[in-house]
Amino acid sequence: MLILRIAGFLLLLSIGGALAFFAITRDRRYLALAGRIFRVSLYFAAAFMAFYVLERIILVV
Repeated sequence: MLILRIAGFLLLLSIGGALAFFAITRDRRYLALAGRIFRVSLYFAAAFMAFYVLERIILVV
């Protein structure tokens, strides 16, 4: 679980950095980068949750 917390912290840091660069430069590619990082992190979180639920179902059966 420590690895997941570190990964979550790095994701927040990278999204925050991209948003800060967007606020400073007003270059829309940094906003797109923040959105892309967020979207990919949601996909990974959904996949991780699905595997976790699948593991729980297998352990019950």
